[in-house]
Amino acid sequence: MKQRYLEAGQIVTTHGVRGEVRIRPWADSAEFLKGFTVFHIDGKPFPVRSSFVHKGALIAALEGVNTMDEAEAMRGKVIRIDREEARLEPGAYFLQDIIGLPAVEEESGKNLGIVEDILQLPGGDVLVIRGEREILVPRVPEFIRRVDTENGTVTVHLIEGL
Repeated sequence: MKQRYLEAGQIVTTHGVRGEVRIRPWADSAEFLKGFTVFHIDGKPFPVRSSFVHKGALIAALEGVNTMDEAEAMRGKVIRIDREEARLEPGAYFLQDIIGLPAVEEESGKNLGIVEDILQLPGGDVLVIRGEREILVPRVPEFIRRVDTENGTVTVHLIEGL
């Protein structure tokens, strides 16, 4: 089952003296987060009064957070977004949606196992597929041929050594 609220970043510090917070995005970019009108923190909605991207982070003014002390109290909190408010490009998906899906080998149709995790490494994301053995597959088009979140499959192309 797809989660409605997805973890999307973390408040890492304050910004200025008017209660703004700096959010480190866990999404593709801070620009993606800029499109949201509400962040959910600890199960409570916080409407976004204003936001802008600065040095790869999102600076946001949240309703109800008006002072530097109130912003400081938010440090370390995880922000969540409502998936229904997200505007994804065609073919795009949330990484959380592919964890738990079966992985199928493109050429043979063989079930390789289940996508159990996604490692976010400096060189790029890597899918951890567990079946008869553990397979690590880079999340690039050469290896991840198709992700079908509606029907629940990930089709991969394996080369010798994977």
